[in-house]
Amino acid sequence: MMVSRNDAGEKIAWQGVLLSVQPRIRLTRSFDQRSHSYLGYALKVSGRVGSEAREFLVGVGQGVHTKHHFRAGNAVSGDAQPVPDARLETVEFYKVSNLKVGPPEDEDEAPPPPWRGVPPPLAVYRERGHRRLAARIFQEKCSSCIWGCRMPVEMIIDQWNPSRRRYRTETFCYGPLSCSLYQPGPARTVPGRRGMTYTEEDWVDDEATSHRRTEE
Repeated sequence: MMVSRNDAGEKIAWQGVLLSVQPRIRLTRSFDQRSHSYLGYALKVSGRVGSEAREFLVGVGQGVHTKHHFRAGNAVSGDAQPVPDARLETVEFYKVSNLKVGPPEDEDEAPPPPWRGVPPPLAVYRERGHRRLAARIFQEKCSSCIWGCRMPVEMIIDQWNPSRRRYRTETFCYGPLSCSLYQPGPARTVPGRRGMTYTEEDWVDDEATSHRRTEE
């Protein structure tokens, strides 16, 4: 369901069952520098949004998650606005109101990975640090895991001319270093001024997660 910018202020009713709950984090890159904005959580819903039956993503904040402890299997419903700039989000809808959350379905889940419980507070993700995750593996194995994250990436191409920006998405893993499903995929490159590029080598991920033991 594509929503035009003119419809961005209209709230849309939605309902369904949660397929996954993952952190909603935005990454800003400026050549070899990066920073994160911890926005909340992305709820992947299988159900109905407006008049259309499909899967879709809804963004909620830390406070809402603290109240409801979202997890896969919850029945959920509410109203939400389309995000105003899809380049800065991986969710389609946010600013949820009239939210209703039911208990998760009782079912025997297979042992992890992937991990499908209640995601921890955003501060835990910040403290753990992440490793790059191959996009194919995220899609096939990790899209339901609480430790997986698909981030919108805003790249400042020229720090002397900040209006020059590009956008893409990248996938990351916050999960245990011993996870048997993990595959990093190729190193990522970041464009810079005058055709220069920066390649983010493996040591960046190693440094970001060096404080964790293998099983953490």
